Amino acid sequence: MIKTTMKAGRRLRAGTVLLMALGMAWVPAAVAADQGDADNYIELPGAGASARSSVGELMARIESGNSGSASIAAPAYVRPITLAQLEDHLRRPDVQASIGKGTIAVLYPNVDGQSRSAFTSMIQGIEERTRLRVRSYPVDPKVDTAELNAALKQNGTKVVIALGRQGLNATAGLDREITVLVGGVLLLTDTDNVAGISLTPDPALLFARLRALLPELRRVVVVYDPQKSDWLIKLARDAARAQGLELVSHVATDLSRAAQLYPQVIGAADSRRDALWLPHDSTTVEESTILPLVLRESWNSGVPVFSSNMLHVKKGALFAMAPNNVELGRTLASSALSVIAGENKRRSLTPLRELQTAINLRTASHMGLNLGHQQQRSFDFVFPQP
Repeated sequence: MIKTTMKAGRRLRAGTVLLMALGMAWVPAAVAADQGDADNYIELPGAGASARSSVGELMARIESGNSGSASIAAPAYVRPITLAQLEDHLRRPDVQASIGKGTIAVLYPNVDGQSRSAFTSMIQGIEERTRLRVRSYPVDPKVDTAELNAALKQNGTKVVIALGRQGLNATAGLDREITVLVGGVLLLTDTDNVAGISLTPDPALLFARLRALLPELRRVVVVYDPQKSDWLIKLARDAARAQGLELVSHVATDLSRAAQLYPQVIGAADSRRDALWLPHDSTTVEESTILPLVLRESWNSGVPVFSSNMLHVKKGALFAMAPNNVELGRTLASSALSVIAGENKRRSLTPLRELQTAINLRTASHMGLNLGHQQQRSFDFVFPQP
């Protein structure tokens, strides 16, 4: 009995020592992230040879029964935990990733202005989920993919999160052993054949918000180009059915046909039962001619228009949904950590579910919707701004 108790105590002390060591291995990375880094990256801990060596030495000491706990001063923030709690902690994907199973890298377009801010927010979300700064590489259109591939391999990269079309294009020459997840791209065709999250809002969330605003609605009308939005319309049909709505779709393969269709479909719509959806489709939702035409027809007829593009709300659409970039980054990071942990989940392209919502109160009032303060608070952005 005494021997059993001593063994259990030794296991508990060893487990505590291991967690303390891992905790101390994490601290320098976090501190460096706060201080800034001229190279603009910090590797996930444990991926380097020195980190693997130190963890290996510690495990050897634990196996031998000589944990050497007296020689390791516990920082103030480390609390003793049970062995069961330690084992649960070590099974987490992010911790497994930190013990030598590979690193995460982010490729993003080397651009300025608002676009760069969006990608920076995504990277922030990735780092918040991994609890570390990850290696991030700004890439230009003519990036040397061979040189990039060599740098990623040297740094033990297991997963690349490619942000934006430019980031995705830069992955063309990477080794097959590196898994690519994409985010921040309007992927509107099945031929892209990548895994990740599109910037296109999930129709299920769009239609749910529509029904909450206008419960009497029965039909959603959309004009789309099959070459760009066929995959999205397939999802939208199921999403509409789940909300008790009928999706009425019209095909336009060029700008001229779209310009002809919109006055017809809006003129035939019932303003009390129908709404027009503007998806991300550059053929049928062209900004300089089609959008003003649609918004004018909508205002005159009273048929509500909702959009997948936040900017359309400023111009007169009733409501729209747009990416929550930080949350998108967190979700992409979770997928990357799952890959590193060896989870063989089916990966595919999915619509965006990490969303913010905007409403145009002037348009709502024009259509007979008087939204109270509580309803307004359910939206992330309200236009016109006070």
